[in-house]
Amino acid sequence: MNLAYLYPWDVVGDPSAPGRLADLGVQAVALAASYHSTRAATPYHPAHRVLDVPHPAFYLPIRRSSWARLVPAVPTWTPADAYLQARDALKAAGLQVHAWTVLTHNSHLGTANPDLVVRNAFGDPYPYALCPAHEDVIEYCERMVREILEVGEPDGLILEACGPMGFGHQSVHEKTSGADWTPADVDLLSLCFCTNCAPRYPEATAAAVRAAIDRTTPENPATETTAANTTAGASTTTTSSTPNTIESALGSLTDEVRAIRVGLSTTLRQRLVALTRTIAPNTPITLHANPDPWATGAFAPLPAGEPNADVLVANCWGDPATDAIRLARLKELTTPGQRVGAYVLALPPRPADPSVLLDHLRTYAKAGASEFHLYHAGLASPQRLTTLTQALQLHT
Repeated sequence: MNLAYLYPWDVVGDPSAPGRLADLGVQAVALAASYHSTRAATPYHPAHRVLDVPHPAFYLPIRRSSWARLVPAVPTWTPADAYLQARDALKAAGLQVHAWTVLTHNSHLGTANPDLVVRNAFGDPYPYALCPAHEDVIEYCERMVREILEVGEPDGLILEACGPMGFGHQSVHEKTSGADWTPADVDLLSLCFCTNCAPRYPEATAAAVRAAIDRTTPENPATETTAANTTAGASTTTTSSTPNTIESALGSLTDEVRAIRVGLSTTLRQRLVALTRTIAPNTPITLHANPDPWATGAFAPLPAGEPNADVLVANCWGDPATDAIRLARLKELTTPGQRVGAYVLALPPRPADPSVLLDHLRTYAKAGASEFHLYHAGLASPQRLTTLTQALQLHT
């Protein structure tokens, strides 16, 4: 099965949308039921060409009695039942509709509830990132899944950000690249030290992380040595060596910290999967996942697999050869009958060239992908939709 990803506003108000999507040759649509803020192109909509989505929202009617402390926001840029309207129109065109559900990525709720967000070792909050170490956050995710299953009645459930978000966040106007932080630094800055996470780690963890980021040592944060440069009349500062990986930065703390981090995603995932199996036992569950135990963000860490899910999907937005390695690792974690999906980028910087996309699809299929999740049918230009259609036809 191949799926095209879509926003509700791509369909609501555009009667031509369902037929256009069915013509792509996909069997299903991944329709956003819960999504973060964005600014989206709408190249086909009869009423607009750009839509500003200023805050995360839930696209099903919000029944206040169904929620607890955390209540998702209502969209003002599209009808409150936009998911249901879009679902019905797409199903009438013969397409299955899977509920694309973004969980812990929510700047609206994080800003309003700073005690529930991810905080790095320096205490800096990430307001876009709800931390699943808090029961309120897990309960919010459970209630969202319940509402989607009971009210939305999807043909499938897709769980994204089913774990803690990290440092990387493409939002606002990102001004962090000048710090020259390494990939190891980013991993370290993605470790959460909120009030529920910090006590779980070994006592020395926060100091080790801060020292690694600042290139000092935990025992003496001021170990930089300054030597006079008599020729230039200046001074030169020498710091400790830069860790190449998060493991080298954490040293003997690595195993325990890694287990705690993976455990956050595992607990949230298993509770949501169990809830889904109770409410809608025959609804397929798709996980956006990453076999890397240090992963954060939309594709949560899944280093040991999840036997109770139906599809494991890996991100394929980077170098195809590197992405194929990730897919193959995910494939190794599957159980009999489980499928692996490739989350395929069909937008810039990828060229709108069917032969290039076909080559990518073949690479991903060879690595173990049996279905393609195509991003994004609402944002793609007519030329790119043609590219998708032709590549899928040539691949079958």
